[in-house]
Amino acid sequence: MRSALGLTLNRRTVLLGIGAATPSGTAWGEVASSTLVSRVFSSPRHTTHYLESGPVGGPLIIFLHGFPSLSLIWRAQMDAFAADGWHCIAPDMRGYGGSSAPSDKDAYAMKEIVADMVELHDHLGGKPAIWVGHDWGSIVTGAVAAHEPGRTRGVVLASWAYFPDGNALNVLVSLVDRTIYPAEQFPDGQWDYARYYNTNFDGAVADLDADHEAYLASAYQPGYPALVGKVSPMAMVTRNGGRFGAAHRAPPTQPNPALWPLTDFRTLVQAFKPHGFRGPCAWYTNDDANVAFAHESANGGRLSQPVLFINGDFDQICSITGNCQGDPMRAACADLTITSLQGGHWLPLEREAEISQTISTWLKTKKL
Repeated sequence: MRSALGLTLNRRTVLLGIGAATPSGTAWGEVASSTLVSRVFSSPRHTTHYLESGPVGGPLIIFLHGFPSLSLIWRAQMDAFAADGWHCIAPDMRGYGGSSAPSDKDAYAMKEIVADMVELHDHLGGKPAIWVGHDWGSIVTGAVAAHEPGRTRGVVLASWAYFPDGNALNVLVSLVDRTIYPAEQFPDGQWDYARYYNTNFDGAVADLDADHEAYLASAYQPGYPALVGKVSPMAMVTRNGGRFGAAHRAPPTQPNPALWPLTDFRTLVQAFKPHGFRGPCAWYTNDDANVAFAHESANGGRLSQPVLFINGDFDQICSITGNCQGDPMRAACADLTITSLQGGHWLPLEREAEISQTISTWLKTKKL
């Protein structure tokens, strides 16, 4: 159904659809695409704002974003797949954009987030879909595939591998490349920033909320080959007393138009104004619940669906090249294809056309 406010994304404006927008269409940003339509679905437990494009009768493909992002990160891919006849959906995940943003950190456990996606998928008709995730969106996609296998025809994971035992800090740390991160110097490796969310949550959130625009501009930078094999700044968050050290706010940074077009970047920044970063950061604080939930899945989390993993060669945090970070995924997937693109972490933005073509080719190869 269309949003209760009847809001449509067009070439000039993006309208939030709930809460932060007014009925006459107060814009909270602009978007360069004319093919996306804003929708809102609400259940008694959750509200999801999502973008839709393509023919409703086409095969369903669902795109899930990660941290710190928005449904709009998938604009280019949605345009490409809609033009090819796919029914494209991209929700704002829990805590983001126009979707519900509970204040309780426990509300961001994976079990709750998967339930959000189940409700949305039922609302869309419930037919098996292709699920595509990036970053934390990959984690959700993997969890949907493990717990609700009948909802997935195929799984695409970008920039974050699948971990059948749950995406928990102890699991990630056990796979750290100790040639780059010696344990005595970097006990948590590149995942130190995730440790900081758990040990200094309110401070970590406050640092990001101090200047949304500067933080997001600093976070969205392309990958560089010269940084491969080097220590990531994310490994030194705790010793620096926060992501930005004593300043406790991101330095003034210009957004990179090669990643986010300016109008889209404005939309991204505005999306964080109503609720800030408390909800998005809380995704990192539910390890015990997430591991317990992972162990509830059938077959020990093994995935029988075709899975495509897209690696960023220049991703300092999540690349599976030259390390064992991808080993649990390789062991857990019966039909796994791994490919790499020459980019950093933000592949949907850095390699817009290539990621669409990679997914399309894989879908055709697998007859999906």
